Amino acid sequence: MRYLTVLVKPKGEGAFHPLGEKLTDEPSIKRRAIHRVELLGDDTVLLFAEASGSQERYKQIMETSPAVLEYLTAGEDQWMAVSQFEPTEEVRRALELQRESLLVVDTPIRFTSEDYLKITYLGTDETFRKLSKYVEERESITFDILDMGDFETGESSFNRLITPRQEEVLEAAVELGYYSEPRQASLEDIGAVVGISPGTVGEHLRKVEARVFSEIVH
Repeated sequence: MRYLTVLVKPKGEGAFHPLGEKLTDEPSIKRRAIHRVELLGDDTVLLFAEASGSQERYKQIMETSPAVLEYLTAGEDQWMAVSQFEPTEEVRRALELQRESLLVVDTPIRFTSEDYLKITYLGTDETFRKLSKYVEERESITFDILDMGDFETGESSFNRLITPRQEEVLEAAVELGYYSEPRQASLEDIGAVVGISPGTVGEHLRKVEARVFSEIVH
């Protein structure tokens, strides 16, 4: 099994769906992640997503969209939304391809600060070739490959954010109490456990924090 992480962008202006375009253009709503997306038997789409900002404005957009069949929201500051809507032909075909080629999406799908989609697919090189061919034939979307490699069973998307060495340093930092309040360990303490200098420990932790925080805010 292999994994492929890509940045999916619409060509030109706009979004992947008119409904998404309205949500993207609304400054009071921040779309954060998609936790599930599925093409149903009646060719409508079921979407389970995470957002923050004005739920009232979100409800207004959903109520006035001719594509929306049903929706509901739950939560407060960072809330969840479930919606069923009519897809565009491009969206429907993309979800059909995912189903037919046995591509698996490693959720959640993250929205970047530009409202592009950061998606990790699981599959074989053959399924990735089919995906690449599909994208080449499309006039509305582009893929930028961010990462690709062998998928290890039990490995989370977080594990793929950092290297094994960085993970080792992070685990030692947590176990020793470096992130406790008050702090219970120093860079020197962590370095003594993993066998590297305090300066190298600090460099590893800064890289881990940058990658993880970037993933969270996107």
